[in-house]
Amino acid sequence: MNDYTFRPATAADLPLLRRWLATPAVREWWGDPAEQEALIRDDIAGAAMTTLLVAYRGQPFAYVQHCAAEAWPQECFAHLPPTTQFVDTFIGEPAMLGQGHGAAYLRLLAEQLLAAGAPLVAIDPDQDNLRARRAYARAGFVGDEIVQTSEGPAVLMVFRRAMPTGSSA
Repeated sequence: MNDYTFRPATAADLPLLRRWLATPAVREWWGDPAEQEALIRDDIAGAAMTTLLVAYRGQPFAYVQHCAAEAWPQECFAHLPPTTQFVDTFIGEPAMLGQGHGAAYLRLLAEQLLAAGAPLVAIDPDQDNLRARRAYARAGFVGDEIVQTSEGPAVLMVFRRAMPTGSSA
């Protein structure tokens, strides 16, 4: 059994998400908690974004969302296959930061998305968010291309299917 599990986020989770969005570590990169809560509420109610709570040994501690690149059209991502899955995430429980949890659950999620048919999984941390970039690299995301997104400069990082041993590309 894996220590990390994912379940759909629901409207009943909004008080927990509100608390997490107000923590300094989340607020620093996600911005205004009320604005972000409204966006997450819309995403939970909508069909384009998959919204998930992440639990470690049964205890929720993080939020992750993903959608197809075609549902998040930005010029800087136009070169990616349209069914590339874009991921965005945060760890809401401060005691869980800096312990490798982000890298672990993101690797697991990326592997699940690839197994379900996504050609790539992408993430675009703020160029100054070094903690996130290191965690994503430990999860297996690669890339250091700075792109201009609607939110500002970000680093495009992708997770690809591992090449079979002995293959060349």
